[in-house]
Amino acid sequence: MNKIIVLKSRPERTPQSDNFKFIEEATPEAGENEVLLKTKYISVDPYLRGRMRDEESYIPPFKVGEPIESMLVAEVTESNNSNYKKGDFVSGMLAWKEYQSIHPKQLNKLDKDLAPLSAYLGILGLTGLTAHLALKHIGKPKNGETLVVSGAAGAVGSIAGQIGKIKGCRVVGTAGTDEKVNQITKEFGFDEGINYKTTENMQKVLAKKCPDGIDVYFDNVGGEILDAVLQNINKFARIINCGAISLYNKKEVPTGPRPEGILIKKSALMQGFLVRNHAQEYEEAIKELAGWLKTGKLKYDETIVKGFENTPGAFIDLFEGKNKGKMIVEL
Repeated sequence: MNKIIVLKSRPERTPQSDNFKFIEEATPEAGENEVLLKTKYISVDPYLRGRMRDEESYIPPFKVGEPIESMLVAEVTESNNSNYKKGDFVSGMLAWKEYQSIHPKQLNKLDKDLAPLSAYLGILGLTGLTAHLALKHIGKPKNGETLVVSGAAGAVGSIAGQIGKIKGCRVVGTAGTDEKVNQITKEFGFDEGINYKTTENMQKVLAKKCPDGIDVYFDNVGGEILDAVLQNINKFARIINCGAISLYNKKEVPTGPRPEGILIKKSALMQGFLVRNHAQEYEEAIKELAGWLKTGKLKYDETIVKGFENTPGAFIDLFEGKNKGKMIVEL
């Protein structure tokens, strides 16, 4: 039998295990021009929380009683499509199923010799693309500028900070534990790290760590850290709104400081970023990321949880900061 994870109910706040349900169905066969896929790796990401709400967004919400989906790496175990053969590895936006048959038009073939397969869900996947393309189009970091990254030990943040260093920036990151702060400075080359959970006055600490002000802010968390950064930005600063995990489980959006006065005074840009808006650039960006990876300019970390049955738990752990780098489930 084929195991599947569906959304049982919509979370009220932080997702719980009882919001998910395991069901079984007969293992499918590949239809005409289809391939049968066996899941190898599942990407669990904070943005999936937004899709659990029944509200309009940039991507349709999940339906209660239907499978959850995210980026997966899978192996072709049966093929009725001339472009794919048994043993090929692919990635794509796929359902949380052990096996599934699909027409491969939405799949990407993977080169397992270029990088480990799990990397295609992280540094060579949407997280790496997000960091690279958000900095390219909004951040536009220049040599000698100061870049601040929140969620700096996470999948996107750790890559964004390293690209900042490649571009010649002074890079400061925020993270939730001393261990993560040590990781971003010692392993990923950040110039400074801040434990936001033990910092009483983030605005003052940022001013100290960024004596020349902040030129680019890569925001993965929103909330109070964004408020503190705004008090330290330079003229013509660029603020990338990539994620807001601090707000995802709130029933109502909390009211904070109003940014418009600062943005006007500093002639600053604050812009939201969705990687799907730049799909035509994926191939070129992946090649550039792979080049940096090959030459040692980029490093990455993964938290790999083993077992299909542990997928919901791995997703829930994201909201407690239990991951280092990309959170992935391995089957």
